[in-house]
Amino acid sequence: MVAVIVIVAIVVVIALWAVLTYNGLVSRRARVDESWSGIDVQLKRRHDLIPNLVETVKGYASHEKETLQNVIAARNSAVAAQDAGTPAAAGAAEGLLNGALRQVFALSEAYPDLKANQNFLDLQGQLADTEDKISASRRIYNGNVRDYNTKIQQLPSNIIAGIGHFTVREFFEIEEPSERANVAVSFS
Repeated sequence: MVAVIVIVAIVVVIALWAVLTYNGLVSRRARVDESWSGIDVQLKRRHDLIPNLVETVKGYASHEKETLQNVIAARNSAVAAQDAGTPAAAGAAEGLLNGALRQVFALSEAYPDLKANQNFLDLQGQLADTEDKISASRRIYNGNVRDYNTKIQQLPSNIIAGIGHFTVREFFEIEEPSERANVAVSFS
């Protein structure tokens, strides 16, 4: 009789542990999805601002068609990558878009009237604000992904993760060669 009670208690404890572990994994996965939607919103906002920026620049630097076409092509690639929904594809496309946007902002140095244009300055400010929000959203997302991935790989929760088909999520990293380069320091 005592042995039956002990066995039932062990089964109940194991079942309770399994349910709590499963629910914890579901909660972490939901946090990852929620934080990705935060990035998604900010990327969409950024993509929506770019055509206005291009139109503003076009009025002042119309013979810079190649630069403007590169920005539009990079924007379209970033939108397509965002629609694909994978952080790796979105990160690579956003890195190319960052480079194209830098070229547009460099144009403002060659065109003083553009640099003084209030619409251009407003768009530049909105894009800078959006970049800050993307960066903050990326930190939140990557933190949630780190916690989720760690939990599904640790013992004993990896048993429940395998049974529940929880899979590792990708980090969102914007690949920018200039961010990876070493800083050159010269004292001459």
